Amino acid sequence: MTAPRRRRPLPPARRPRARFLAPLTAITALCGGLLLGPGAPAHAADDHPAFTIQDARVTESSGLAASRLHPGVYWTHNDSDDGPYLYAIDGRSGRTLARITLSGIGSPRDVEAISLGPDGRLYVGDIGDNLDGTWPHVWIYALPEPKLLRDQTVRATQYTVQYEGGPRNAEALMVHPKTGRVYIASKRESGGNLYEGPAKLSATGTNVFRKVAPVDLWVTDGTFSPDGRTLALRGYFSGTYYDWNDGHPKAAGRLAVPLQRQGESLTWTTDGTTLMYGSEGVRSEVRPEEAPVRSSPDPGATKPTPGGGKGSGERGQQGDGADSGRSGAGQEDGDKEGAGKDTGGTTGKAVLVVALAGAALYGVRRMSGKRAGK
Repeated sequence: MTAPRRRRPLPPARRPRARFLAPLTAITALCGGLLLGPGAPAHAADDHPAFTIQDARVTESSGLAASRLHPGVYWTHNDSDDGPYLYAIDGRSGRTLARITLSGIGSPRDVEAISLGPDGRLYVGDIGDNLDGTWPHVWIYALPEPKLLRDQTVRATQYTVQYEGGPRNAEALMVHPKTGRVYIASKRESGGNLYEGPAKLSATGTNVFRKVAPVDLWVTDGTFSPDGRTLALRGYFSGTYYDWNDGHPKAAGRLAVPLQRQGESLTWTTDGTTLMYGSEGVRSEVRPEEAPVRSSPDPGATKPTPGGGKGSGERGQQGDGADSGRSGAGQEDGDKEGAGKDTGGTTGKAVLVVALAGAALYGVRRMSGKRAGK
């Protein structure tokens, strides 16, 4: 009887070698750098960490504003079909610290943006128009930022808004931190326009917003730097920042917009160092990126103190006020088109990452195969 043959060990060439894996490791690191951009400084990771919104009621976070009175807290709201509510979110745990019910207004229709003015009021933009020019007017609600983070009802002032040239769809509302003037950027895939409100909004008349500059971006939100010198606008995949230039914005560069499920919100932190990017969706993530330019801190912002509040699971009271109406139809007379669709840099980086990683893997396998064939 012939003895069973002993299996020969695999030749060394078939075993993974560190020198074969080293190029793959290096290229993988390079890919990560290309996708994420320059390494985030310590302040982005420590002072302004990424967080996930935990509240199951927040399913369409469409606006974001850094609190001035409560360091590390961010105000957000749902897109539509939620009611007159704002949510105060802890920027470390992602828990809801308070839900604010707005009273004294009609029924919100399509709330898309929130911004904090130098007067200490939160400005909420009920400015969405998904039919791209159906509503003859939209609204802005303004209320004082609550000093206490607890579920409560706060009375707001309602402002009626119309655009020069007819109705527009818009998702970005920004209040200048020095002048208090309100700006809205219209949303069109081919590029829209920046509109400027009156020097002082009227609660009794109609506030006409006038065109001041074209925007070559499919804008989903925007924010001013705390010193008012820079305007940042984001789209789904890319963004642009502008030198404000005393109300005559001039494009200065591109933003490092992170890949997100449906990126629709943006705010500058009150210390002027970081841009926070938010997204719609259940348990959506808010991510920090280093600001393209450093801004002087917001002088009215409260300095950070240790500790944080607990989340609140209670629902606020229903706000009062009658529906201000949804009737009327309008026509888009054509925003001036910008430089083209929002196809921004992040998508291109992602494609490059995949290509480099694939090439690296192919190279490693080819090298291993050659050695095994000797």
